Amino acid sequence: MNDEQKIEKLKTFVSPEAVAHPAPHRIFVTVAPSGLVALVERMKAELDNWYVITISGVDKGESYEILYHFGDTTGSITVRTQIPKADPRLPSICGPIPGAVLYERELQDMFGIAVDHLPDPRPMLMPDDWPAGNFPLRKDWKFDRPAEVIPGGEK
Repeated sequence: MNDEQKIEKLKTFVSPEAVAHPAPHRIFVTVAPSGLVALVERMKAELDNWYVITISGVDKGESYEILYHFGDTTGSITVRTQIPKADPRLPSICGPIPGAVLYERELQDMFGIAVDHLPDPRPMLMPDDWPAGNFPLRKDWKFDRPAEVIPGGEK
C-alpha cells in the first residue's frame, strides 16, 4: 500500500483534517484519547503488515503529547493524541497491540501517565526504592542528588 492509499484509508477512520503528510513515507494522524483504541483497531484490521515501533511522550507544559509510531516496509504512521497535565490518563492499546505494554509502562514510569486497562501496570524502569511522584521526563522534575565526590579531585 503506498502513501496515497494509506492516507485515503486513514481519512475514512478520522476526519480528513486529522491526517497530515509532511514528507514522503511519513503520515501523521491526530486523534482524541477517546478515539485512540478504535483508530488502532481499524488500522490493525484494514492496513497491511504494520507494527508498533515505539510510543513516546512530550511534556508540552499544560499537556502531554503522546505519539504512537507505527511502521511497515514502506514508511511510518504516527498517531498523536494530547492529554491534560491535570488529568494525565490514556486508554491502553494493548487490546489490539499486546506488544505496546512495554511502551505504555514506560509512559507510566517516566511521565506519571495513568494507562487505563494496562494488563501489567507494575513499574518497569524505576528501581523499587524510587520515590513516589518523581517522573524524570516531566519538565518540572527536579533532580536532587548529592554532589559527586571524585577521589583526588578538587574540593
